[in-house]
Amino acid sequence: MESLAPNIFTYNMQETIAFYKLLGFKVTMSVPENSEEELVWAMMTNDNVTMMFQTVESLGESLPEISRKDGGSLLLYINLKNIRQFYEEIKDKVKVLSGLDVTFYGATEFSILDNNNYVLTFAEHE
Repeated sequence: MESLAPNIFTYNMQETIAFYKLLGFKVTMSVPENSEEELVWAMMTNDNVTMMFQTVESLGESLPEISRKDGGSLLLYINLKNIRQFYEEIKDKVKVLSGLDVTFYGATEFSILDNNNYVLTFAEHE
C-alpha cells in the first residue's frame, strides 16, 4: 500500500468545496472537468493531504450502501505543522467541537465539524 485518500460522500458539492477551501484545500481534479457544469466528484489537496468528494446521487443506484444521514462514525485525523496559527485562521469560520488542547500522548489537537457532519481532528506532534 502506498497511500489513502478518503472519498467522502456529499449532498452539496459546492458547499463542500467552499468549506474545504476555508481549510486551505484546492481543487486539483473534478468530474466533469468543465466548471460550468455541476460537479459530481472533486479531488482536493492541501500539501500531502488528499480528500475526494462525490455526490451521493452519482453512485446511489449502483451502491445504495453509501446512503446515510448526516455524517457517519468517521473521524478524519489530519497531522499538520503550525497548528496554533491554523486554528486562529479558521476558528471563527467553522464549527469548533473542541478547542486547542494538549493530549495525554503529547499532541496538540482541535476538532471541527465539516459541512457534511464529519469530524475533522487536526493534530501537531510537537
